Amino acid sequence: MDEKDLKAFADLVKQSHYTVFFGGAGVSTASGVPDFRSATGIYSKHVGAERILTPGYMHAHPEEFYAFNREYFYQEGILPNDCHKVLATLEKAGKLDLVVTQNIDGLHQAAGSLKVVELHGSTLRQYCESCGKTYSLQEVKAMDLVPHCTEPGCHGLIRPDIVLYEEALKEKDIIAAIQGIARADLLIIGGTSLTVYPAAGLIQYQKAGGKKVLLNMTPTPSDRIADLIIRDPIAQVFAQLAHTLDLAY
Repeated sequence: MDEKDLKAFADLVKQSHYTVFFGGAGVSTASGVPDFRSATGIYSKHVGAERILTPGYMHAHPEEFYAFNREYFYQEGILPNDCHKVLATLEKAGKLDLVVTQNIDGLHQAAGSLKVVELHGSTLRQYCESCGKTYSLQEVKAMDLVPHCTEPGCHGLIRPDIVLYEEALKEKDIIAAIQGIARADLLIIGGTSLTVYPAAGLIQYQKAGGKKVLLNMTPTPSDRIADLIIRDPIAQVFAQLAHTLDLAY
């Protein structure tokens, strides 16, 4: 990573009074979580992914829906990478106020982050569509391919607590994200193509005069409004940032 850019990034973090991190799939790819849109992502491997990940398909073809989830979203041994770990350390140090993530893997919390808005939900949470009983991912993985509620007399379909295509984001999550971003002196945008709406549109709520650092391997539609653009691998960038700020993580 360019030393000048690293210093500029570190200086922005040190000078900010309220910092928000807004992240996407690229944050977790270093942990082995597949993204959607890259050349090796889920869409390139499974052409029908957007069709499968809808509530209608889940009910009409549950076997295929849950097989897809088990293959791509219920993976074993996925651990936080340096990006997740440094963000959690920055929060503990009082230099990061909120993480807004489009990811559904729970890795920010696993790394120790406490202030996290999960715009698209989390696969770690599962619930019965009929009675609302909640289940852990481990409980669901131990069930049949198509999991059903174990409450007496229910037998409703258990689904992941994620926002599928054709479903709206939860209002409470949108409000929490907007309120945080609106306060940000510094908005760090990382690992996202900024093409998935409405999530990508939330960065426009940052207050006037706030700085934006954009970390993504490829260009995005918002490059023109960024104060600093970094194209290096995000986990590597945050490891170098921690070293520059003298943070142990």
